[in-house]
Amino acid sequence: MIGVLMGPTGTGKSALALRIAQAQPTVIINADAMQMVADLRIITARPTMAEEAQAEHALYGVLRAKEPTSVARWLALAVPVIERAWEQGKLPLLVGGTGMYIKALREGLAQIPPVPDMVRAQVRTMDAPALHAALQKNDAASAQHFKPGDTQRLARALEVLLATGKPIQWWQQQRTAPVFTDVAYTAYYLTLPREQLYARLNTRFAAMMDAGALAEVRALMQAGLAADTPILRAHGVPELMAHMNGAMALDEAIDKAQQNTRNYAKRQMTWLRHSAGDAVALDAAKPPVPNFSKL
Repeated sequence: MIGVLMGPTGTGKSALALRIAQAQPTVIINADAMQMVADLRIITARPTMAEEAQAEHALYGVLRAKEPTSVARWLALAVPVIERAWEQGKLPLLVGGTGMYIKALREGLAQIPPVPDMVRAQVRTMDAPALHAALQKNDAASAQHFKPGDTQRLARALEVLLATGKPIQWWQQQRTAPVFTDVAYTAYYLTLPREQLYARLNTRFAAMMDAGALAEVRALMQAGLAADTPILRAHGVPELMAHMNGAMALDEAIDKAQQNTRNYAKRQMTWLRHSAGDAVALDAAKPPVPNFSKL
């Protein structure tokens, strides 16, 4: 059996995971893309070192900033951790807000062919309006799936379309078999009224600033990463970088980061409403410790 604990950012997944680990032998396995990266503990809300010491944690901070955080990479790392947890008689508990990771484990991975470097280089020179216009020109139906300002997803959709002749949505439906075909999943997700969650997120970001988020992002800037490195899109990073580059006052950067984090949480809530499947909702304000089946 595999346990799953999902929910929007800020709903207290890490704290509840610790309570679950206190109730039964558990390996808490990260299923959040940004928390895989070692360089940003504070601003990605990774469990603290003290929290990690309270229970066995896996896949937190295991990648350097320049390394890719893809579904395939997470699967390659997660599968042996899950199998080792079973061998040790422990519950493998997937915890995180990157729903695509858990979906790929349960349903299989989309088999998208590699994109030639020449095509990728051409696409990655385009800004968001140009990407959206090109996608609209080549496949108007596909373009409707993306927001005009979502540079990363537009670029990925366009490069896949140009390289293969088929929309990325088509490829996403061509999945491999699930990794584990005879395993039961017991899934829960934390939920909170929107205004309560937004207030939590605002307070949390202020606490991150007090804890040293600005210095953390400054160190990341000094690492000389390519502009399209995924970790540079972590919530709060672009805004604090803009402040340190002189393009935004600190108060404005904080307000913008809080707004973008709230927007992300809203998208996560929408995804959960449509894609949570058999997951059981838990009130994040006072969540009970879920009952997982005996191993």
